[in-house]
Amino acid sequence: MKNMIFQYGLSKEENLKELSDIVGIDIILEERESSVGKYSVDIYGKEDGTDNKIVIENQLEDSNHDHLGKIITYASGRDAKTVIWIVKKARDEHRQAIEWLNAHKDEEVGFFLLEIELWKIGDSMPAPKFNVVSKPNDWGKTQKASSGLGKAQKLQGEFWQAFAEYGASDENYSKEFNKRKALPQHWYDLPYGKF
Repeated sequence: MKNMIFQYGLSKEENLKELSDIVGIDIILEERESSVGKYSVDIYGKEDGTDNKIVIENQLEDSNHDHLGKIITYASGRDAKTVIWIVKKARDEHRQAIEWLNAHKDEEVGFFLLEIELWKIGDSMPAPKFNVVSKPNDWGKTQKASSGLGKAQKLQGEFWQAFAEYGASDENYSKEFNKRKALPQHWYDLPYGKF
């Protein structure tokens, strides 16, 4: 029951936006408890502006082998390009497994392992704080992906990759914006929060 309540809270727009900012991919919710055979992935979504599918598995306990198997099953069942595994505490062997998957997989697929904390200030409602434990190497993926693109798309991808790296290196910029995934297109998304 606690996991279902957490899953519902995580799928709220403001919390998915927070998660999107942390992983650098704009996530659009498609379905909660989305069926994959006789199992269900906690949150199923897609990347904004693409058809890239995203599976999110949240676990309100330390990482375990059962959930490691589940994320792989869900990713294959949904043909996901992004897998996000959220845990209370990541065990070293599971961090290593995610790093190994990122190093030995198709360049289009990425695995994230995040730890979650709930922060509360005064009488406010608890808010999620995500800490990245392991993530894909986007620079390598961007280089590999550019091999099948036209000249203009390659230049766009290189420009936005350099822009993202420059922004991340600037202290003032990185306080306001999180590094986003660089794509070979004529625009770059910089969400700024709510007004």
